[in-house]
Amino acid sequence: NMDWTDMKKDELERQYSPSRWSHRMSADDVIKAHVKALKEGTERARGLAQTLLNVPYGEGDGEKLDVYIPSTSSLDVHLVVYLHGGYWQFLSKEESGFMAVPLVDKGVVVVAVGYDIAPKGNMDLMVAQVRRSVVSIVQQYSHIRGLYLCGHSAGAHLAAMVLSTDWSQYSVAPQIKGAFLVSGIYDLLPILSTYVNEPLKMTEEVAVRNSPSQLVPQLKLSSSSCHIVVAVAENDSPEFRKQSEEYYKTLEAAGLNVTMEDVPDTDHFNIIEQLVDGDYRLTKLLLKMMGKS
Repeated sequence: NMDWTDMKKDELERQYSPSRWSHRMSADDVIKAHVKALKEGTERARGLAQTLLNVPYGEGDGEKLDVYIPSTSSLDVHLVVYLHGGYWQFLSKEESGFMAVPLVDKGVVVVAVGYDIAPKGNMDLMVAQVRRSVVSIVQQYSHIRGLYLCGHSAGAHLAAMVLSTDWSQYSVAPQIKGAFLVSGIYDLLPILSTYVNEPLKMTEEVAVRNSPSQLVPQLKLSSSSCHIVVAVAENDSPEFRKQSEEYYKTLEAAGLNVTMEDVPDTDHFNIIEQLVDGDYRLTKLLLKMMGKS
């Protein structure tokens, strides 16, 4: 169980290439199937929910979000903010509405957030954008009974950064009740020397200040009442699994309300794709957290 600092570059690259660890299909095929599943789920969600698409949360053209609203919307709603993955350089909000499929039935609002992926956006900008998006959502929806975050992969990193925000510089301090951090990266240092960083161009300084693993004291100040679920796939790479395990242990040691979910028979991709299904383990856990099981 060697540390990433002892790995040769090609082994480190393999560890941080999630598509090479799926047991279902080849690396190329698992990525194609992933995009297809997310797109189809999002199309279904757009058919089931009332939608508000491309709602601006800032000045930039990338600073927009999509809102999926149940037809039977009560005033006090549970709202889930979804932050997409794609290694901070692929995907968008356009295929990120899929989890609304089982949730709109239960009266839950889902918001898919867009942000400026690399090379247009850099890490500092993306983190600032998702933080502002959450503030904007809280300001626009004053009747939120419970605010929840869900992020996958790079989106789990961004969700953890939202939980670690010093809200004193913002007009409101969002009260986040629950967060699902799915197959995330919480320490950015190991990816600095890999292909992932080529479009990001992070320096060590940028990586350290944007690593949730370094910001647990701030998370404790900002999000102590949040129930955090750190979820990892059985067939995530050993390095990805270690990222989740170590972040979970750090949060637990800090006395936070955190649960580790090691999801059997999943890989880095279908661990999130299956949120389109109301009977899926993580969907049921989210609904239970909302008191809607």
